[in-house]
Amino acid sequence: MVRVNRSLAAALLAAALLLPTESAAQEELPVYLKDRGTGVPSSMFGTYIRRGELIIYPFYEYYHDSDMEYEPAELGYGVAEDFRGKYRAHEFLLFFGLGITDWLAVELEGAVIDATLTKAADDPSDMPDELSESGLGDVEAQLRWRWFDETFKRPELFSFFETVFPLQKDKVLIGTQDWEFKLGVGVIKGLSWGTFTLRTAAAYDRTERKVEWGEYALEYLKRVSRLVRIVALVEGEEDEVELIGEVQLHVSPRVFIKLNSGFGLTSKATDFAPEVGVMFSLSLY
Repeated sequence: MVRVNRSLAAALLAAALLLPTESAAQEELPVYLKDRGTGVPSSMFGTYIRRGELIIYPFYEYYHDSDMEYEPAELGYGVAEDFRGKYRAHEFLLFFGLGITDWLAVELEGAVIDATLTKAADDPSDMPDELSESGLGDVEAQLRWRWFDETFKRPELFSFFETVFPLQKDKVLIGTQDWEFKLGVGVIKGLSWGTFTLRTAAAYDRTERKVEWGEYALEYLKRVSRLVRIVALVEGEEDEVELIGEVQLHVSPRVFIKLNSGFGLTSKATDFAPEVGVMFSLSLY
């Protein structure tokens, strides 16, 4: 029992020593870095990857959409007309991010998903009343780099390149059937009352063989305390626009909990998409 108590005391002491160290590091940062610290912006909201840092993020997301737009012909059921059906999905994802240098980071993310689309009442196709698929979801990789750092007067400029791998050629409801690419750019500016990120991207889908305007987003990040950070953003792609809110609970310098949810602002966006996960940070060098 004494040995256990000593081990517990040592662990608590180590944690107590780590927390002031993080606070002290935050105090030394200029005002425009107070919310986010240093690091290359990742694809995860309000998360930045420092040099030599490995981020591991297992998380779960649920999708609830009462009027998802679909075309039976694209699902293999003949009728080339749009209908609105009910969509539900459970997705389990694993994200890795690694800071290569002070200006370069790489990411890898994979998912398994269980999805169901309920046929619209006015859909005359021979599609079943419920179409369900499960298995491997999207698997993607990203390269993210910073062009130049933020200063008191100048925002930070960054870019990213994303590849989604075609690993589900025989599925119609989940995964990706052909190569998809995305090239984007963004700017970040930190102020005393919060940090703003504006980003946009162009996308290429090899199935359609054309370049389209891809995602766009305006993100707000605020460090409320040592423990809590909040994120709010409007994100969209074409006519699918959603509002996302997130709370991050930094329970230690190396672990924090992410709780967020998306809410559809347009009829083609997913109605409701909550997410929960725990992010781990490891220093490799």
